[in-house]
Amino acid sequence: MLADRVTSPLAMRDGLGPVRFIATTGVLLSQLEKAYPDEPWRERIASGDVVDKAGRAFLADARVGNGTEAFFHLEPAAETPVPFPLEILHQDEALVVVDKPHFLATIPRGQHVRETALVRLRAMTGLADVVPAHRLDRMTAGVLVFIADSTLRRSYQELFSSQRVHKTYEAIAPAVDLDFPRVVRTRIVKEHGVMVARHEPGEPNSESRVDVIERFAERARYRLEPKTGKTHQLRLHMASLGAPILNDNYYPEYRPQREVSFDKPLQLLARAIEFDDPVTGERRRFESRRELSAISD
Repeated sequence: MLADRVTSPLAMRDGLGPVRFIATTGVLLSQLEKAYPDEPWRERIASGDVVDKAGRAFLADARVGNGTEAFFHLEPAAETPVPFPLEILHQDEALVVVDKPHFLATIPRGQHVRETALVRLRAMTGLADVVPAHRLDRMTAGVLVFIADSTLRRSYQELFSSQRVHKTYEAIAPAVDLDFPRVVRTRIVKEHGVMVARHEPGEPNSESRVDVIERFAERARYRLEPKTGKTHQLRLHMASLGAPILNDNYYPEYRPQREVSFDKPLQLLARAIEFDDPVTGERRRFESRRELSAISD
């Protein structure tokens, strides 16, 4: 597991924290070789790369007791770099607000570790304790709020989880012959391990307000204001209107991408976030500087 700043004697490296390994009774070397067979553990231990909670290096033949903590860094698997910058919109002692590009995940998960907003931001700022107050899909660009002061995490995360934040998105999608603005309310179900969410009959658990900002030849720029925050909510709601968001390979039909390609970003942007600060009481608004392309295919 990743170690936090409080328990780890090792510093962050390139935005990545060390691993905290909990040993059982026996030789530490053999346990590490079993847990991480691709690492040259004998050499790493001899080099002093594996330390205890006091920062003291283990010996190669060290026997440890059950519950002994060992700390070390692991190099993540190679990733395809996301060729777009993560830009900082605002930074103070409490918050760091970024403008996330398309294709960059919010936090490390699965095959995406270095190429995430969290790891990039930690490397950019040196803030080991910074954590996201909420998340954006990897394919969605725009405003993403991080908490810099660990003592304020609960205040800001509860602000987002209790839906006391006004979020405005923009999307490029086909123009449809419907009356706008309109409110879309549906029941969305997302099962663990299934890539896509779906609509089901029953009591609605999601709500979005949809309006048209401007129309082009066959497309339109939409303003989307979600009241709830279900997985892929805006993408599902737009598809349900017959206006799937441009370059969406999930809805209305899932089309897995076999190769990494950065030339067709999902035309969905978290344009702005606005809320009453739970600490200072002031009204805060942060807006993306990015623009969507109505001619993207």
